[in-house]
Amino acid sequence: MKWMLSSLILLTVSATGTSQVAESDQWKKIFDGKTLEGWDGNPEFWSVADGAITGQTTKEKRAKGNTFLIWRGGEPGDFELKADFRISAHNSGIQYRSFETKNKWVVGGYQADIDFGNNWSGTNYGEKFGGVLAKRGQRATRPKTGKRTVEKLGDPAELAKKIKPGQWNEYHIIAKGRHMIQKINGVVMSEVIDNSASFRAKGLLALQLHAGPPMKIQFRNVHLKTTSPGTKKVVFIAGRKSHGNGAHEHRAGCMLLAKRLAKLPGFQAVVATEGWPEDESVFDGASAVVIYCDGGGRHMLNRRLDPFDKIMKRGVGLGTIHYGVETTKGAAGDKFLEWQGGYFEPHWSVNPHWTAKFEKFVQHPVTRGLTPFEINDEWYYHMRFREGMKGVTPILTAMPGRETLRRKDGAHSGNPHVRAAILERKEQQHLAWVATRPDGGRGFGFTGAHNHINWQNDNFRRTALNAIVWISGGEVPAAGVQSATPDAAEIDANQDKHGDLGGRRLFPYAANR
Repeated sequence: MKWMLSSLILLTVSATGTSQVAESDQWKKIFDGKTLEGWDGNPEFWSVADGAITGQTTKEKRAKGNTFLIWRGGEPGDFELKADFRISAHNSGIQYRSFETKNKWVVGGYQADIDFGNNWSGTNYGEKFGGVLAKRGQRATRPKTGKRTVEKLGDPAELAKKIKPGQWNEYHIIAKGRHMIQKINGVVMSEVIDNSASFRAKGLLALQLHAGPPMKIQFRNVHLKTTSPGTKKVVFIAGRKSHGNGAHEHRAGCMLLAKRLAKLPGFQAVVATEGWPEDESVFDGASAVVIYCDGGGRHMLNRRLDPFDKIMKRGVGLGTIHYGVETTKGAAGDKFLEWQGGYFEPHWSVNPHWTAKFEKFVQHPVTRGLTPFEINDEWYYHMRFREGMKGVTPILTAMPGRETLRRKDGAHSGNPHVRAAILERKEQQHLAWVATRPDGGRGFGFTGAHNHINWQNDNFRRTALNAIVWISGGEVPAAGVQSATPDAAEIDANQDKHGDLGGRRLFPYAANR
């Protein structure tokens, strides 16, 4: 969008020109009126003046591009936002359900537009996200495919009269599922119903300072009400083929789990079927990432530690399955400890095939609905965990037999440390675990699933599904995630022997709301 259009902001004004929102159990003030605590932006342009968040550029101090003040208190899904705004020149906007770009303090997503000329205020604009979605006076629907359709909501000229340029106005944004309403001074300015594949169910809130002529924008009385957790998006990344039929079925396993996850209220899933996705925008709005792939020195995260860490820093959950729990000692291993609490460390951990018996479970949301079971798999054990198991909770624990250490010592087959733990100290081993991070993010590791047919075991499958819901920030049902037992046909479907499934690399599973 050209500079006159490229900012979107939400403005709402009461009769007195101020927002009449009281602090309550629902509405929370997210600007304290004195400092920018909880907000993140370029200090050259953002400050607090006259009790308001103030963004300002001058002839001497210009912004090279659009720059944003980002609220770091979370990524709201379904919510209402009220804020007073006053603009003295040029263009601004309020971003919501937005994503960060590679450039610092730059975001994209839905934007409630504001401009001093009063040509665009009230418009819903897709900043780095498709351009104008609905102009003032429009109700626009984005279909699953094809062009958007537009209905007349009101006369743009008459709606413009409800806005007071240069004075305080109140913006009220309502985001409920796929329906987004923008009001200014109590009057609906635009609506968007987004049924497209690019729909964003959650994301960042941010305030825009536009590049171009000198300008000043102020916000005060900023209140947020979260009305529901919003749709949780889980991205599954399936590694490429690595074993014979029925083993390491990364794609088939991810698709089986994703299909069941999307049947839960408020969840959607996307499966990248052939390794790391070429279009990394698939991570936009993700609540969790689940990786099921070959690991060790070939692990797909090893060469992506820094960029993936930025995703983790947003509080996104991480789960790894089977060989995906293994990486290398050092920088990669340290990140795995940080992100998910533990990993398979060569020359420390081992990978025998054996029958594990799970008889008791700790009390945790991920163990809900589990009953004692036993199953044969390539259960890795003697994981490398955080020191003192800080923030780590074991989920599946069993005692390996002496026969699991018959092989000679090697990177995966044995070592003095594991022999002492099993043969001398007789320590029970944790084969699945969950972990919390200081930033609020969560992680899990699940060492089973070499044998694809094991997904037919309800307890085995429920453990993984419970863990995925939990790392997404969802509520695990009291009886655990209930899902249909896959029959022989479904177990056979999507396995590597079936080829490339027509060349498709991304399989979306829509949210069940």
